[in-house]
Amino acid sequence: MSDESDDIQLPEPPVVTGGPDACFDQADIDALFGFDAGSSPVQKSGLKAVIESNVISHERMPMLEVVCDRMVRTFSTSMRNLTSDAIDVTLEEVTSIRFGDFMNRLALPAMIGVFNVAEWENYGIVTVDSSLIYAVVDALLGGRKGNEPVRIEGRGFTTIETKLVSKMVELALSDLASSFEPITPVTMQLERIETSPRFAAIAGTSNICAVAEFRVDMEGRGGKFGILLPYATMEPVREKLLQRFMGEKLGRDRMWEAHMVSEIRQTEVSVDVVLGEKELRLREVMELQVGQTIPLNRGPDDPLELHCRGVPLGRAHIGQRSNNIAVRILNDISKGLPR
Repeated sequence: MSDESDDIQLPEPPVVTGGPDACFDQADIDALFGFDAGSSPVQKSGLKAVIESNVISHERMPMLEVVCDRMVRTFSTSMRNLTSDAIDVTLEEVTSIRFGDFMNRLALPAMIGVFNVAEWENYGIVTVDSSLIYAVVDALLGGRKGNEPVRIEGRGFTTIETKLVSKMVELALSDLASSFEPITPVTMQLERIETSPRFAAIAGTSNICAVAEFRVDMEGRGGKFGILLPYATMEPVREKLLQRFMGEKLGRDRMWEAHMVSEIRQTEVSVDVVLGEKELRLREVMELQVGQTIPLNRGPDDPLELHCRGVPLGRAHIGQRSNNIAVRILNDISKGLPR
């Protein structure tokens, strides 16, 4: 080998001092991955940065949280009737997440129920973790209260376990549909139960979804289940879910509308009855004198026009009632003059 190889210097590996319990600082981590001290990782830009961004921008749906709160009360009663145990259901959080991220972080083994919303023509997902699965099966098969159910690792769920958990999922979907009733009538039907996230893909990995996490406590045993609804599924009722309170109407106030209707009906309106019309030259108008008669070519039984500030309203007959001159309307004023 030549002597020139002695002049080549290789980068020294990062040295961590302080014994085996010492932690890496940021400089050591940068050096480990090959970044210089003054440089930073390459930042993405353009459409790629938007698609691969971890920051999720979404609209908050206050009414969806109200629906989930209503479901907590109804589902607690349904579970008590199903298991005859003291059930406590709580809503932990309502968040937004990408569909792919949700599926990747799903703790397996778990049951994934795919349901269809007929009115919205789309799908949603109910996920049940293993703790709640074994707790429901133990409760429905007469297990002793307060004991942690025995879990057998390394095996799939049996047909009996799947059927029993399907009953709980159908109850949850029925209560969720009834909670949506004040906002919009929906029908949620469970289609199938899957154990692999690959077979429960109802949306793209980058699609934004709303996830409601619930916890069920059954006297010392229980677990969590979640309901996932893609934003595309909720698009038909998005405006209603964006309301801040039940029955809110954006841009319209029914109380003010009712007040205006009542006040308009009490408004005094002056109407004019046109006995007839005749065209005259300006010289003839200037030569008019007191007592002069102007023929209008109208008979006593001919219908007269009814006007309000020059706007024709309809036709009427002139007459007399209680020593007063009166008119009788011949057509519906709301429809105007007949053509």
